[in-house]
Amino acid sequence: MRWLTALLLLLLGAGLAGCGEAERAKPPPRAWDEDALGYYCNMVVVEHRGPKAQIFLSRREDPFWFTSVRDGIAFSRAKDEPGRIRAFYVNDMGSTDWNRPSDRSWIDAETAWYVIGSRRRGGMGMPEAVPFADRGKAEAFARTYGGRIVTFEEIPDDYIFSSGAPTG
Repeated sequence: MRWLTALLLLLLGAGLAGCGEAERAKPPPRAWDEDALGYYCNMVVVEHRGPKAQIFLSRREDPFWFTSVRDGIAFSRAKDEPGRIRAFYVNDMGSTDWNRPSDRSWIDAETAWYVIGSRRRGGMGMPEAVPFADRGKAEAFARTYGGRIVTFEEIPDDYIFSSGAPTG
């Protein structure tokens, strides 16, 4: 009888571990549709120029959408969010058009290269953290539009949370 109890406990533990893994598994990026609304502005995402972001939280099936990468980064840095984020994707602007970014150009936000302080404005007309999968393409963008190249971790909080003046 003890072996049966032990077996049941083992199976129950394995089942719970599997649930935890599924909950933490990184979902793939989603394609947006005309109903995708920006988390902060409640405006239709596809109606805005420049790169977009999507963030998946634990215990939530659908992503939160952002009309700008800057808004997505702000959300990720809010004190209650980082531990709950399962996946954070941004448009690779080295592989898509600024005016109509493709919903097939998603890359992991944490591994992207960013150009900050450029003359290009994001979805809400604010300074943008422009993401690239390829550093060479980020360098070419910075030569054309100004700005400097940083990693996700190097993006200054004051750039993300400022009222609009680029910090270079």
